[in-house]
Amino acid sequence: MKFNEVEKSLKEGKKIKLASWKNAYWYYDQENGVIMNHFEEDGSPDVPTSALFPRDLIWVMGNDWEVVGEETAAVPADTYSFGDAINFLKAGKKVARKGWNGKDMFLFLATDIEFHTEADLSCVSNLEGDLTLPAIVMKTADDRFCVGWLASQTDMLADDWFTVE
Repeated sequence: MKFNEVEKSLKEGKKIKLASWKNAYWYYDQENGVIMNHFEEDGSPDVPTSALFPRDLIWVMGNDWEVVGEETAAVPADTYSFGDAINFLKAGKKVARKGWNGKDMFLFLATDIEFHTEADLSCVSNLEGDLTLPAIVMKTADDRFCVGWLASQTDMLADDWFTVE
């Protein structure tokens, strides 16, 4: 689970941990209103997670949190966040969202685009060369390309991105 889902479990009195932690976990100390860190069984006293800053900030960004002692469903390997989608685009993959209504729509990263125009571009000193910056391109439902696709806030916050084969 992602950290934004962890707060509810902590407030319910559950212990949470990252999948890579063997016996360490976090729990919510309701009396003092702080999240506490219980270390691997080395005898160290429990400490507020704020005492571990900035290391705890790195942990919070993990998406493999789980409740201690409960079976947890694995994060689906077929969907991911927008940040992951961007990384897949940079690696040359095509990505799409399950939440899109259009059939067979996807994104890809273009590093070279050839274009034609009737506009007078004599004001530009150098019209030769490749596209200077990569562009995200959408293949639309009507089999066209939208160069310079922009993500909506919904797209950026979605966790239903997947890789298109």
